Formats: sequence, C-alpha cells, structure tokens
Amino acid sequence: MTTSQPLVVIESAGDAAPNIPSGVRVIRLNYTAKRNALSLELRAELMAAVDAALADEGVRAIVLTGNGGTFCAGGDISSMQNVTGVAGRTRLANLHRLARLLVAGPKPVIAAVEGFAYGAGMSLALLCDQVVTAKDAKFCCSFGKVGLMPDMAALWTVPQRVNAGWVKRLLMLAEEIDGDTAVRIGLADQAVPAGEVLQAALALAAKFASLAPLPVGFIKATLARGPQPLETLLAQEADGQALLFNSADFAEGRDAFLEKRKPVFTGH
Repeated sequence: MTTSQPLVVIESAGDAAPNIPSGVRVIRLNYTAKRNALSLELRAELMAAVDAALADEGVRAIVLTGNGGTFCAGGDISSMQNVTGVAGRTRLANLHRLARLLVAGPKPVIAAVEGFAYGAGMSLALLCDQVVTAKDAKFCCSFGKVGLMPDMAALWTVPQRVNAGWVKRLLMLAEEIDGDTAVRIGLADQAVPAGEVLQAALALAAKFASLAPLPVGFIKATLARGPQPLETLLAQEADGQALLFNSADFAEGRDAFLEKRKPVFTGH
C-alpha cells in the first residue's frame, strides 16, 4: 500500500484545528479509502503518534478518532493473504504493544467513535479509558465472520464492561449494536448525536487534562493489572502513595486546598 497522505493526523492546542483544549492531543486515523482499517503502515504511524503523545510533558490527555466519518473498520483483510502462524504472531506482538500503551500508559485516552468500530476497530476503542460515541455508530466484534477470534485484548476489555450474556453475544455471535445500545449495556460511556462526538470527547479530555497527571498514571497502571489479591493491591497503593507524597503536585494541591484556590499541576 502506498499513499501520499499521512495515515495518522496529529493535532494539538494552538494548531490550525480549532477548539482543542490546552493539554489535549488529538490523534486521527486517516486511511479513509478503507474506513481507517488498521493496515501495517497505519499501525506503525499510530504507534509512533501514541509514543510521542505519552512522552510529551505538555500532553495531559489524548483523543483518538477517525477521519472520513468513521472510527475504524478493523484489520486490513487485504494484507492478510498468505499470513503464516509465525507472521501472525509478529503482527499481534505489534498490536499488543499498542494495547499496553493505551491501557497502562500514564495518560488518559478518550475514543471518539463515529461510523464503524468493527473488529479490531472496536477493540481499539475499548482500549481507551472512555468511549464517546455517536448514537448511530456501529460496533461489532466481527472477527468470527472471517474465521478468527477477537484480538487486541477484546477478550479482556469486553468482560470488564458488559455482563456475561452480552460478552458472549458480542464476542461469539458478532452482533452489531448502535451507539445508544453500547452505552446502555456499558460498552461505551457517552452517546451524543452524530457530528457532536469530537466536541464531547474534547470536553471530557479537558477535564482529564486539568487533573494532576502523576496520580492518573498510577491509577491507570494499577487498574491495568486487573483484579488482584487485597495484599498485592495494598502494597502497590503504599508504594505509589509514598512517591506521590513527595511530588510537587501534591504540595501544590495541598496548598491550593488550604488557600481555597484552583491548583496548577505541573506533573512533577
């Protein structure tokens, strides 16, 4: 696949794109000819964009969305011809690194879903901390329709969001649901009219960006480990909280509370 257009477009506050709040980075999938399917090239650009956003101290929250009126149609099936078992494992290893970055990385990520979130596109949305969707968006864990099992951690994310009956309907039957239904069953978090998704996601991202970033990162890292024995979690809590007590942001938050003013967090 060759294209003169970037497969991932990056926008931040102060760029030509309007209405992006301070501290928020927008990452747009831009393979519109195939409804933003996750080609190998797009995956590489997306990984680089997420890496850069996580490394940039000026970025406090990330919004992940798609151009062309759709989020992501899933994997690029045309690139899967003659894929061997070994090559398949390599493809998944790259996707698994992206999954770890989104789930356990130190910054909140909001998916803004318009149009289709199919297959790996649905998996990608569910790796985010919050999913804002258009009411008429279409979600489908469609792997079984091409003889595959769900990947990109859908077998981990879906059971965390919906009940056991819906887990099996979504993952085994590959039922398509709209954005309203996704919110009703807990698969997504907020449904808004079509055309209003990005602004709703940006408003939510601005709230996250206003928080002290260090505890947000600790919370994400701890939750990413999944359910744990109480003693294991308490040990992680003690380690993390001890570090945060020494942070400049805690001193600022404490002083702002006592002085009855809004804190200004720096991430240090």
